[in-house]
Amino acid sequence: MSHGTLPNTSELLCPHSAWLTLVTLALLPVGAWAQETVAHPRAVMPAQIYAPPPVRSTLDIDPNATLAPMPDLGVDWPDMDAPDTMAPLMAEVPDAQAPVATSEVDTPTVTVDAAATPADPPPEQDVEFDAGAERRYRVTLAGLENISDTVFATRFDELSVLKQGDGKPANLAQINRRIKEDTALLDRLMRAKGYYDARIRGSVSAPTAGDQRLQVSLDVVPGPLYVLASVDLEGLQDTGPKEPVLRDAFSVKVGDPIDADKIVGAQAALTAALGNNGFPFAKVEEPVVRVDHEADKGDLDLIIATGGYRTFGRIVLPDDDLFSARHVQRIARFRPGDTYTASDVEDLRRALVATGLVSSVKLTPKDAGDGEHVDLAVDVTAAPPRTIAGEIGYGTGEGYRIEASWQHRNFFPPEGALTVRGVAGTQEQTGSVTYRRNNFRKRDQVLTGLLSVSNINRNAFDARTVQLSGTLERQTNIIFQKKWVWSVGGELVASDERDSFSQLRGGRRTFFIGALPTGLTYDGSDDLLNPTTGFRLGGRLSPELSFQNSTFGYIRAQIDGSIYQPMSDRITLAGRARLGTIFGSTVSRIAPSRRFYAGGGGSVRGYGYQAIGPRDANNDPIGGKSLAEFSLEARVRFGNFGVVPFVDAGNISTAALPRFNDLRIGAGVGVRYYSNFGPIRIDVGTPINPQRGDSKIAVYVSLGQAF
Repeated sequence: MSHGTLPNTSELLCPHSAWLTLVTLALLPVGAWAQETVAHPRAVMPAQIYAPPPVRSTLDIDPNATLAPMPDLGVDWPDMDAPDTMAPLMAEVPDAQAPVATSEVDTPTVTVDAAATPADPPPEQDVEFDAGAERRYRVTLAGLENISDTVFATRFDELSVLKQGDGKPANLAQINRRIKEDTALLDRLMRAKGYYDARIRGSVSAPTAGDQRLQVSLDVVPGPLYVLASVDLEGLQDTGPKEPVLRDAFSVKVGDPIDADKIVGAQAALTAALGNNGFPFAKVEEPVVRVDHEADKGDLDLIIATGGYRTFGRIVLPDDDLFSARHVQRIARFRPGDTYTASDVEDLRRALVATGLVSSVKLTPKDAGDGEHVDLAVDVTAAPPRTIAGEIGYGTGEGYRIEASWQHRNFFPPEGALTVRGVAGTQEQTGSVTYRRNNFRKRDQVLTGLLSVSNINRNAFDARTVQLSGTLERQTNIIFQKKWVWSVGGELVASDERDSFSQLRGGRRTFFIGALPTGLTYDGSDDLLNPTTGFRLGGRLSPELSFQNSTFGYIRAQIDGSIYQPMSDRITLAGRARLGTIFGSTVSRIAPSRRFYAGGGGSVRGYGYQAIGPRDANNDPIGGKSLAEFSLEARVRFGNFGVVPFVDAGNISTAALPRFNDLRIGAGVGVRYYSNFGPIRIDVGTPINPQRGDSKIAVYVSLGQAF
């Protein structure tokens, strides 16, 4: 075992040190330990363990012994006035630390050993080689077949000066200097993997037949792999009953290789585990390894200062302009007295960002002073509270549609948003005001109130409607996609409508409707806007009362399901089914705006919006009491773009139960552009078995997948 003094970890390790420290060297140039700097902005060196073999004496010399007489060499003393015939030879002696060029002739047939010294005999030469001529070269590594992995190869490629100049002209002196630097680089990389006795030989060879480039080779003999003889986690015993869990978090064990990456990774995992098990002030020192070169082993020491076990205390804010401490506590998934966990603190930070009211959040644990609790200081920077948004769309059968909205996200603090929205389109004109309070009384719970006035003129019906509604729901979003989503609410609707049945009775009819809609959905997919695996299943139920001439009631019910199956990294098969029914009334008595319809971009593509189903004498759809829809598509992705062939089918029936004997089928292909906020889709479909008056082509443009 070698002995020495622990060096300062902020400096390069002394080659005579025996106490060794893992030092993470980010963006470190290969020549950092020489006098020349080379920039490598993307590369990251692993933590280093430097352990030089011990210097052993090979001579026993008695300093008191009498010197032997100088032998007679039998050579006359030289004439000091004679010309210096040795000077040219002395000038050619190369640096003992540099690769040695042994020829100055034109053709490169000589091999240069980067590990050679001036005492080595020069290699044999067959032809002349000009050492000053610039030639392109090719780099090869040998001896790393069982050692190099993706990380090792990437580090070498990005830090190697030989790789940087690969394919560019260079003279022999330049190549030799690069071999020297890459030899040192490989030595550091090998030590980081646990090979402390690796031997590396660099050489330059003549081009092979049919190739004009020099062959630069780095041959590595790894030597023995050093392993850990002991692992000492000093201070972990102070964690009490948490010790077994924390010890398991440090994955490096006795007998493992002295791999710097794995040791630093285990250190990070232990630090995270301490933070998630009630130790917010824990500190884990840098790992220290003591290497025994004779036994090819090392001892790992890690010092842990736990800082004491803590539970959550109060939430503290400097002001309550955006949130009160009470509201932040409502959003948090922890309560005072719960074990401190860093993951819960990070979850709260993301939840505060998701409100849209802050641009940055800083959460800092503060000692409460009682030795038991830790308070959480919340420091937020407000984001602009107002948003103006717009949307333009087009759909065959729907025409053009322009939507604009203005929103103040904290009009009624905390998180009480006010939104004013307007729609101008070929078939729709709408104005609405929405009140929405996020995290209402509970995390992820939303209270919504809506007042809207609309004029909708479609082929199926014409409706002038005033609606007042309120909903309490648990919603999903892109940041927090939830498994279970539910909603309960109430609606009051006054609508003056026209359809084929009202025309038979003298014109328009006025409906007053009260409804109690509810919904429940399970989302087992992997993405909200672009799912590639999993499934979704949801249902909606809405008991309704209609006041028109006489009072009658009915129930609207609908089930939606979709499944996503990856076939490869680029291809996903997706399927969808939708079934709906209305119990308790005839089609003619139900308001046209409350019936089922099919056809369009979110339904059966290839057909116009609401165009499928029974029609009146004017060939206009009348809607129905039951619905059946099915879709199947293959989503093929190429980078940021994709192609989606699809087949859809669906039908509307005036009976209470869906019928499948007269399904309308549409087929086509879509194009997807996968943006940062979700896929943008353009679908082009055609009806396979159209009804009279159906267009041959239908086009749909929207955000997100069809389902």
